[in-house]
Amino acid sequence: MAGACSIYLASRSPRRRELLRQICIEHEVLTQRIKAERGPDVDENPRPAEKPRDYVMRVCHAKVESGWQRVIQRRLPLRGVLAADTTVCIGDEILGTPADSTEAAAFLARLSGRNHEVLTAIAFKLGERMEAELSVTTVRFRELETTEIARYVASGEPMDKAGAYGIQGRAGAFVTEIHGSYSGVMGLPLYETALLLTRFGFGPPS
Repeated sequence: MAGACSIYLASRSPRRRELLRQICIEHEVLTQRIKAERGPDVDENPRPAEKPRDYVMRVCHAKVESGWQRVIQRRLPLRGVLAADTTVCIGDEILGTPADSTEAAAFLARLSGRNHEVLTAIAFKLGERMEAELSVTTVRFRELETTEIARYVASGEPMDKAGAYGIQGRAGAFVTEIHGSYSGVMGLPLYETALLLTRFGFGPPS
């Protein structure tokens, strides 16, 4: 059965693993590159004047290519590689993962009381074939008090997340509206993921 086939996930995110399990996709996490492996690291820095959608697709493509190279270099069984990248943006302003608590608080203040977009790109590669999808979700935050931003930042939850928040955590209480994919905001849009994997014969079991 195609749905029982295992794929590689080029991400250590527990949220993405949980979401794949939700749609019954067997997977194995590809660990980070080892010293004996060569090749450029994935450049996650936005380029000058790069649009958010171009940025997230570029980084996702680089991640899936890097993952496939790990499969080849380590002589692992040849299974497809799934990669994803998520970014938050206000217009053309990209809010990535905060560097420190000060930047996290600044990001949350920017998001307070307004709409923003969460972009999650996914890509799947098997051999020479690679395809990708993009999920775009609009999220609106209520007005946030300075004190609650400080409490949220102090919790540590924002520090490894695009836009400095996780909708599946405490920040779920900040959200007044969402138009699009909730799972996409978490980091792996399930509709687009199932669609992409099905095209390769690895979709969820029926």
